[in-house]
Amino acid sequence: MKRFRLPRKIKKSLNGNLWLYPADEKGNSLMANPTTSQEDYLAIKQGIVRNLLDRNSRAERKERREKLNQEILVPNGELRNYVDDIIRKDLRNSSYNKLIEAKNNPKARVAYYNFINAYHLYKNGERSFGNICCLSIDLAQKLLKEQKRKKKKGRKHKSR
Repeated sequence: MKRFRLPRKIKKSLNGNLWLYPADEKGNSLMANPTTSQEDYLAIKQGIVRNLLDRNSRAERKERREKLNQEILVPNGELRNYVDDIIRKDLRNSSYNKLIEAKNNPKARVAYYNFINAYHLYKNGERSFGNICCLSIDLAQKLLKEQKRKKKKGRKHKSR
């Protein structure tokens, strides 16, 4: 049996990426290794396997960012329901408080908008936006922390 070999340039272009087969009914995906497996390489050629680290074009990234950054406000009770639906139990209160603080802070407000818009997309069936909801909470925390650091740096201390 002849050993599977790829030309160096093709092999180099395939390395460094994560290739996944479509998810099964539980949402699990098998990983493919097209540089060593001929079946996996053929699956890529047929379009079955997708690249997890697929680099979107600049226009696609801009469109996605604009979709997430749309200004939208929801009542605090509704925000609490969103957080309860998507965040695990032990992190709900802190996540909710961070989002309320971000809602009232002009520098961190974009993280609040990201959470609300990503949640709506998640509820409409685009499951990948569930992770963006969680990442927006982390972004809110980061932006709020930067705001506090800038306030501390602005103070003048008396020298002894």
